[in-house]
Amino acid sequence: MTGVSSWLLIGASLVSLIGFGFSGLLVSQAHARRQKSARRMSGVVAPFRKSHVIELQAFRPAPKNDRSLMESASAVFGFNPARQDQYPIRWWIVLCATFAIARVAAGFIVDIVGPLGLASMPVLWVMMCRFFFGWAIGRRKALLTSQFPDALAMIVRSLRVGIPVLGAMSVVAREAQAPTSIEFTKVANDLAIGVPLSEAAKELGARNDLSEYRFFAIAIGLQAQTGGGLSETLENLADLIRKRLALRERGHALSSEARTSAIVLGALPIVLGVGVYALNPEYMSVLFTTSTGRKILGAAMLSLGFGAMSMRTIIQKTLS
Repeated sequence: MTGVSSWLLIGASLVSLIGFGFSGLLVSQAHARRQKSARRMSGVVAPFRKSHVIELQAFRPAPKNDRSLMESASAVFGFNPARQDQYPIRWWIVLCATFAIARVAAGFIVDIVGPLGLASMPVLWVMMCRFFFGWAIGRRKALLTSQFPDALAMIVRSLRVGIPVLGAMSVVAREAQAPTSIEFTKVANDLAIGVPLSEAAKELGARNDLSEYRFFAIAIGLQAQTGGGLSETLENLADLIRKRLALRERGHALSSEARTSAIVLGALPIVLGVGVYALNPEYMSVLFTTSTGRKILGAAMLSLGFGAMSMRTIIQKTLS
């Protein structure tokens, strides 16, 4: 009986080994077929995929490793010397005005913490400069984004009636509002001297650092490689940008209550201070004529400024 059990155990082991071996053979064959199919598919799509990857890499921002001393210093204050035409005020006027404001603000801080408060002046100077230049560029980008779908619609209509690309760009440069007209004037000038459309669109996106213009450059580059109707491509792009703008406006509408609350809370101390000063000037003059009053006023202004910046940051992070 023991011998029969041994033979049965050996037979079961052999059957299991044969089954595992057969299963391994089937798995290896299936894996080989998948690899062969993947190689065939890669061989078919590799030329197209390679050209697209190279073209898309061309639209990525260039690495900023080699900066001059002027560029490094300007980056600290938040402005780009190569884009001076994009700022509403000369950069040196902004630097002088913010320096004066920072010096006054540092005076209030000195009243609170003593002579060490002067160390806050360069920090305040840099922060105010970066705030102004960031606001100016953000406002310009918002105008460009809101005007871009209409500019694309002009190009599509011009192409459909038989006007060449150079003429379509000239139409936008002539009829669009600033700053879109300024940017497309540069594009039309580039095309007039023989620059390819893909290169001119790429330069447009790099010059303004705007995602919508980069989409435009990528669409132009892909259309130049794969062919197809340019008017249909730009029409789809305009529809996509309109949907993005509608979604952004919906976000602003939903956050209107929070933004209104932030404005009211920020303006309330100022309004109350002015009202109390109008009713009883002697009562409020203590904040300006005594050392303790100046410290309290400086602390209140710093607290109010920090609170306003915190609320603004929270709202912007929510909308982004």
